[in-house]
Amino acid sequence: MVSLEGWLDPLHDAESMRATDAWAIAEQGIPSLALMERAGAGLAAVVAERTTEGRILIACGKGNNGGDGLVAARLLREQGWEVDVRCTAAPEALEGDPRANLERLPGDPPAAWEASAAPAAATIVDALLGTGFDGEPREPVAGAIEAINASGATVVAADVPSGVNAASGAVAGAAVRAQATVTFHAPKIGLWVNPGKRHAGEVCVVDIGIGPGAPAEPAAGLISERITAEIPVRAAGATKFSEGAVVVAGGSAGLTGAPSLAAEAAARAGAGYVTACIPGSVRLIFELRLLEAMTRALPDDDGSLTPAALEPLLEAAQRADAVVLGPGLGRGEGAAELARAAALELDAPLLLDADGLNAHAGRLADLAGRSAPTVLTPHAGELGRLLEIESTAVEADRLRHARAAAEASQAAVILKGDDTLVVAPGGRLAVSPGASAGLATAGTGDVLAGATGAMLAKGLDPFTAAAAAVWLHAAAGRRAARERGPGGVIARDVIDALPHGLPR
Repeated sequence: MVSLEGWLDPLHDAESMRATDAWAIAEQGIPSLALMERAGAGLAAVVAERTTEGRILIACGKGNNGGDGLVAARLLREQGWEVDVRCTAAPEALEGDPRANLERLPGDPPAAWEASAAPAAATIVDALLGTGFDGEPREPVAGAIEAINASGATVVAADVPSGVNAASGAVAGAAVRAQATVTFHAPKIGLWVNPGKRHAGEVCVVDIGIGPGAPAEPAAGLISERITAEIPVRAAGATKFSEGAVVVAGGSAGLTGAPSLAAEAAARAGAGYVTACIPGSVRLIFELRLLEAMTRALPDDDGSLTPAALEPLLEAAQRADAVVLGPGLGRGEGAAELARAAALELDAPLLLDADGLNAHAGRLADLAGRSAPTVLTPHAGELGRLLEIESTAVEADRLRHARAAAEASQAAVILKGDDTLVVAPGGRLAVSPGASAGLATAGTGDVLAGATGAMLAKGLDPFTAAAAAVWLHAAAGRRAARERGPGGVIARDVIDALPHGLPR
């Protein structure tokens, strides 16, 4: 397994969590029953904090997730709470630690879940399915999930909302919509990747006493502010060329804003020298907009770049440390032909965005032949075109499709969203914590493209460069939202906030 980068906070899947539990039992001498007790105690504490009055309903399955729920039920009853326990399995189906905790439960034994509606309760604890679940829930669990969602109660999920794949965030059928998820030892991937992220609510991590040193370190994590330590600090003796030269190639009549934003973002993210390679017929617009960037006019046809622009673009990129290709390029066949040819012939690290991506719809494998690093920055629609599937299919299983694109192209893939994913060939995953509502405005994707170009130009490997840019972009979006209010942020505000995230 690939070692996790130090700037990532670990995210587990079912396999790595099972291995971690097994290591804690075998090497640290922690009984499995003690791990379940600690998990249930943490779950009970969060439930008590979120319940001011009224009945608590704990819905249990037959596995360890249900065992965690039974521990919480016992502790809450001992604290004086009115707790109703319902099980989707017969008591005799429980084995091992869940069975032991069933026998420890004081008061009324669990009743069977038979009704189509959840019994009245102020808070419902979802302890039906655990981290090992994959696929579509079957009855009676599926019906219990639907009843929980229709109840109107506050819902707290144990470890992962039932119906959510802990390894990917995919939701194949019914899935609990929780206001909070109490997850044990460390967060799970599916709690931070949509659609699972939307089902998880607030993620509360409970320490269950597993110490450091487990060999099952996951190759996935949340991007933290520690990523900024990977970004070179501009030294006193630096020159504009030593800080990274970025070429932004794109633009067309009516689409001059995108490359302008990308160029400005690259400069604000620390690139020392930025050149915009744009259609000659609209050069004046760029000359007026871009005071700090150079411009180079390329051959065009009625405002759209043509294949004749390839040689001058390659010449302009000879001294470039990174090229951003695609913002505002347009979807004309000439521009698409240029994008495909340039992607194959450019020797510099390349970021493909917007129509640079659309030009490669169904042609991802062509990019695998590039000799220099490549980063792709699609949203769900663009990734769907690249993979020749519907965008709804992408959104239903974002991680799987991002990994498929990374493997096919042998490129790092940034799948944009509130849960922006950075995936490398081989499966490494970095997830943005998100919470940047200010980024939901036109042009912020171009800002991310420019920032990523700057990180590539500074010599960071594609995975690290992409993750650093994603973190800077999200942090800038949050800062702009604090200053302007999330509804008033425009892309230029995000550009202006980029430098605040750079190391000093």
